[in-house]
Amino acid sequence: MKKTIMSLQHLLAMFGATVLVPILTGFNPSVAIFCAGVGTLIFHFCTQGKVPVFLGSSFAFIPVIIAAKDAYKGDLSYAQGGIMIAGLIYVIMSFLVQIVGIEKIKKYFPAQVTGAMIAVIGLNLLPTAFDMASANLIVAGITLSIAIGINKFTKGFIKQLSILIAVFSGYAISIAIGIVDISSITKASIFEVPAFTLPKFSLEAIVIIAPVVIAVFMEHIGDMTTNGAVVGKNFIENPGLNKTLLGDGLATIVAGFLGGPANTTYGENTAVLAITKNYDPSILRRTAILAILLACIGKFGGFLQSIPGAVMGGISILLFSMISLVGVKTIKDSSCIQNKNNIIIIATIMIIGLGTTYLGNKGILIGIPVTDTVKITGLSLAAIVGIILNRLLNNEDFKKEEKNKAVTTKPTIAQ
Repeated sequence: MKKTIMSLQHLLAMFGATVLVPILTGFNPSVAIFCAGVGTLIFHFCTQGKVPVFLGSSFAFIPVIIAAKDAYKGDLSYAQGGIMIAGLIYVIMSFLVQIVGIEKIKKYFPAQVTGAMIAVIGLNLLPTAFDMASANLIVAGITLSIAIGINKFTKGFIKQLSILIAVFSGYAISIAIGIVDISSITKASIFEVPAFTLPKFSLEAIVIIAPVVIAVFMEHIGDMTTNGAVVGKNFIENPGLNKTLLGDGLATIVAGFLGGPANTTYGENTAVLAITKNYDPSILRRTAILAILLACIGKFGGFLQSIPGAVMGGISILLFSMISLVGVKTIKDSSCIQNKNNIIIIATIMIIGLGTTYLGNKGILIGIPVTDTVKITGLSLAAIVGIILNRLLNNEDFKKEEKNKAVTTKPTIAQ
């Protein structure tokens, strides 16, 4: 009974963010919850049940999913194909980590690249949040204020439920003023199979979505490091980063195949671990099973679809701003801005990454020679340029690092 209660707590912690991503992108929320549960079980299988994490919908993929959706006039099946390829890249990276080691790969993803990319992800999402909030600024403002107030003035488990409480409060206000359409609830069956959809593949959608893996790779390392610090174990070494990446990648492939957004390890559930001090991974597996069962309740899915856009817009302003701040903090904590080359790298990533969102067709993009329809722009172009520019401008640092390693590993001759 105790484990079931703990599982419900984890379910509540992941719920708000997991359903927010499909609501913003157009995916079916019930499918997203189902994929989160299945993805979590896959992750635990790949990591031998050693890591107490839950996988939910990834915010980092929101702007590229929307971009792919717009490119195909609202057809999300092509975005699914791109998500599957992104998951496949994760799987490939897991094997590379196993072969060459994490240190050699990490040097291509320093703070000036990953921090700037994370900041760009959040800033790219803010216009979407403002557009949704504009449907009813009063409801959006109240929802946002409640979320901020709970985060500011409460502690412990109540603070972890800030998104959920704010959304339900905004929903109640929306009902009171008559802007909620409950037809999706009344039409839904009590029990029904989630509306799974099959993916389609195109080079354009893959080019739009897949490169975002560059940004979320270091996010994954950070999540694993944080989770290990809370639990008191080094999950990067045991079961190993290669296995956690493999679990994340396979979970994302399955999500893309079934019609859900990409998966990622959730810091919300790590926070629950820190509060409860209960690190039993089996509790997270119970949570995954509960999520799968919940996804098959049709009325619940109908309720999610009835949440007004203004409510989700209000809460999204807070969440997306926090993502940007994480990127800024990553840059600040690393002290990378003391190097003027890194300032150039950060500025370049920000300009390219935000160009398409804020300038539209006047933004920065490049075409692919093999086709007239495929263009690399926004986040994808920013990530690629950032890595290449960092390698060029900080080439001397790369050489010094390799030289130092060669010196330290050189065998000594006994006297």
